[in-house]
Amino acid sequence: MGSTFAVSPARAWCGERGARGGGEPGERGERGDRPHRLSELLALAGELGPAELHGDVVVAGITHDSRRVRPGSAFIAIRGERDDGHRHAAAAVRSGASAVIVERLVDVAVPQLVVGSTVVAIGPLSAALSGYPSRAVPVVGVTGTDGKTTTCELLRSCIEHAGGTAGQIGTIYNRFGRHVEPATLTTPQAPDLQELLDRMRRSGVEAVAMEVSSHALDQHRVDGTEFELGVFTNMSPEHLDYHGTVEHYWASKARLFEPERCRRAVIGVDDEWGRRLASQVRVPSLTFGRSATADVQVVVGAGDLSGLPVELVGPGERVRIHTRLVGAVNAGNVAAAYLAARALGISQDDAVEGIESCPLPAGRFEVIDLGQPYLVVVDYAHTPVAITALVETGRQLAGPGGRVLMVAGARGGRDRFKRPAVGRAVAGADQVFLTTDSPGDEDPLAIIEQLRLGAMEVPGASVEVEVDRVAAIESAISQARPGDVVFIVGRGHETVRHIAGREEHLDDREAARRAVR
Repeated sequence: MGSTFAVSPARAWCGERGARGGGEPGERGERGDRPHRLSELLALAGELGPAELHGDVVVAGITHDSRRVRPGSAFIAIRGERDDGHRHAAAAVRSGASAVIVERLVDVAVPQLVVGSTVVAIGPLSAALSGYPSRAVPVVGVTGTDGKTTTCELLRSCIEHAGGTAGQIGTIYNRFGRHVEPATLTTPQAPDLQELLDRMRRSGVEAVAMEVSSHALDQHRVDGTEFELGVFTNMSPEHLDYHGTVEHYWASKARLFEPERCRRAVIGVDDEWGRRLASQVRVPSLTFGRSATADVQVVVGAGDLSGLPVELVGPGERVRIHTRLVGAVNAGNVAAAYLAARALGISQDDAVEGIESCPLPAGRFEVIDLGQPYLVVVDYAHTPVAITALVETGRQLAGPGGRVLMVAGARGGRDRFKRPAVGRAVAGADQVFLTTDSPGDEDPLAIIEQLRLGAMEVPGASVEVEVDRVAAIESAISQARPGDVVFIVGRGHETVRHIAGREEHLDDREAARRAVR
């Protein structure tokens, strides 16, 4: 793309594609050049390293979950931290698997494909089985610590405003045309992802906006997907319980931008990790950020509850966008979505109007307004950077003498090392209510104590502890005065939490509405 808003003519938004329209899944088109025999699948999947085929058979699908085996599908045995799929190969065959894909021969009476790593093989094999749908439909992969969902929502709106049918894959849901289905992972497992992309292709989708998590990149879930464009929003330390170090976390995200995976890149350079990526990336790239050294400079205006004005200034082009999004932190998401839309060949007018007309994503700065004289907001912010930005936005929105109150917890089973930093971030509010989130198998009080220790490092921090999240929300709202801003953070759109092996319904938005009433 160079250093301008240039559009690749190979992917220009033309009438032939834009005129195809939407539809329900399966309404039009056929599955791609799908192989049927295991030997054909191996040949189409490309270089998987040393592989041995013991027998051959027609396969109708791939799954790594023996409980989801369908008659005629191939079961691929994945070795994980807690379990080894090879132990379940016999059960998969009893359920109807016509073949198994393994790292060592197992005792089953069906053909076996032996590969060096089933984790590495699952993506290419799944893509080959589905006929490589990403070769037919441009896929924009969005990665970053914060902003993936919002950026994808904005980009989808741009595509639809330009008259196209958009696909979206991410944290909240997967959608295409009029079809919406709940998401279980930010980025689906490889067989599910390729099947989803294939359904999108067959339903007439012109382009896909897809959230790509660091876990998905590290676990090879997107291998076999060819991205027209990779977008990097930002990065701050996250998921270190999984990745171990911030370097490994960054390296996982950087994999999206490898030349064999991605044709072009749009990179936010407002943090050191984005600047590092921009200096090392080996595909044509365009940078954006508030710095004058970025290819496209992001100028943020004074926003309020009606939205945020953003100006993008690049060589030979200047564009103004007034988005419905609230908070200066969203300026980078606006820039990323606009530049991605332009890279797909969408006109400036359609890109601007698509962003300006896009409603707020669920659970992202979702205002609970029942006519009360104070502001109540539910937000997904759960990283120190996002929470700090939210506090700053709250101070701008609070009335004269208004305070910022915050209800916050931390997820169990992940990111133990960042909890004190989250505590320090939430302590930037005037009054903090520490509570549970989704503790899983951890002791909720132990999680809260890690947050509290971080919060108490902030001079003058005012902290209350209430283990019951609903009670914490009620307490914060009961203490709100006219002009105050109450943030309830960490869960956003989520409606289920996990506590000691059981699932429990909890929607922060519902709890907030009850408390306000």
